[in-house]
Amino acid sequence: MVAARITVNGKETPIAPAAAHTTVLDFLRDRGLTGTKEGCAEGECGACSVLVARPGVNKPTDWVAVNACLVPALALDGQEVITSEGLATVDESGAATALHPVQEEMAVRGGSQCGYCTPGFICSMASEYYRPDRCAHTDPAAEPAAGTDSEHGPNGFDLHALSGNLCRCTGYRPIRDAAFAVGSPAEDDALAQRREQSPPEAAATEYTRDDSEFLRPGTLAETVRLLSERPDAVVVAGSTDWGVEVNIRSRRAGCVVAVDRLPELRELRAESDHLVIGAAQTLTEIERRLDGSVPLLAELFPQFASRLIRNSATLGGNLGTGSPIGDSPPVLLALEASLLLAGADGEREVPLAEYFTGYRQSVRRPGELIRAVRVPLPLSPVTAFHKIAKRRFDDISSVAVAFALDIEDGIVRKARIGLGGVAATPIRALATEAALEGEPWTAEAVEAAARILRAEGTPMDDHRASALYRSAMLGQSLNKLYAQTTEAVSS
Repeated sequence: MVAARITVNGKETPIAPAAAHTTVLDFLRDRGLTGTKEGCAEGECGACSVLVARPGVNKPTDWVAVNACLVPALALDGQEVITSEGLATVDESGAATALHPVQEEMAVRGGSQCGYCTPGFICSMASEYYRPDRCAHTDPAAEPAAGTDSEHGPNGFDLHALSGNLCRCTGYRPIRDAAFAVGSPAEDDALAQRREQSPPEAAATEYTRDDSEFLRPGTLAETVRLLSERPDAVVVAGSTDWGVEVNIRSRRAGCVVAVDRLPELRELRAESDHLVIGAAQTLTEIERRLDGSVPLLAELFPQFASRLIRNSATLGGNLGTGSPIGDSPPVLLALEASLLLAGADGEREVPLAEYFTGYRQSVRRPGELIRAVRVPLPLSPVTAFHKIAKRRFDDISSVAVAFALDIEDGIVRKARIGLGGVAATPIRALATEAALEGEPWTAEAVEAAARILRAEGTPMDDHRASALYRSAMLGQSLNKLYAQTTEAVSS
């Protein structure tokens, strides 16, 4: 077995003697790369952002920004990482001779104040700078293209790329100015050229330190066999949930199994009557590969945490944790999705509506793995996702509601409604669905169904919202959908 290594800023670096739970953040800082900072240790501030070479959507490789505080260093065994220190041009001695264009713009426009968060901003900005389908222009004074908004610059820069970065000095205007001023990568830009080559293959990893193991099997068959032998193992893909447990709650596992690069979990395939989405596809990959073809998912993605989290998080992970406030389950329930569960005895399909059995509990058996999500086609034409939270982006839902309706000749022929945050598990609003189906799509019928929707689930009082508020938001969400569809028809 080859010793575990990460290529950092072009140099191979052994991971040993790091512990099996050591994060990329601590791994880098232990080696003197202190530009990567710890702020929140749970993926909310972006001070730890670094770039990782990942399989690309439009090119062989994408430079993807991730939260180094959440990712185990061993999850990047054999991979390539660029830190803020590695972006500048250096001479043979290693001394910096020129700033990276992103660093230059941040400096000249005053985007760095105390500087604590700046390296993380730099890495997230660099990821967007190198995004292949960014329609870059070089004139910062140009007007945004038709159809864009204040969060998209004339150079094609999407400010949502920085949604996971927090500036503690609140100096966002100069950061925005810097983002909208960067041009296109130069022809001799080494990181831009690197996109034309394939990323490293995932390394088969077997690492043991202090009675803890980190394992990366090479195939699905090996993985399910391993999980049947070690049902206590923790399965990680993006580690956006497990990383928080390790950092904040000091959780440790005797065995961690990485599945994020298993080919069998990374497919995205459209058949005539269904869509299959691999459980280890990141949300960013799904978003860009679907390119709006599933409108309900397209509405979900921008509201799901931040770009930094979506660059690592997976549907398999969001469903596997069984959280009642996960954002993807309500949407997938409205889409009538089912899960393909793989185990040592074979594969079975379970409707998502029958998957959750209790708080963070499911029908998934010990040793089973979520391989893919199956969405039936065709899709319902009237859809919406309403997330009620205290912040517009990068926040946990108080209530999440997803709708998928078939309305023909003014009559609701079919209604599917997924709810999150109002019960011990994500649920279907079955009573409301029944109340809508066969009824006219009118204000009176909608208000009658809204009264039923307010009583769905068993909402509770907590620090995010009261039970009364949650119930009110359920009913209001259906009225909002009616207003939105009426407005669309009239326009």
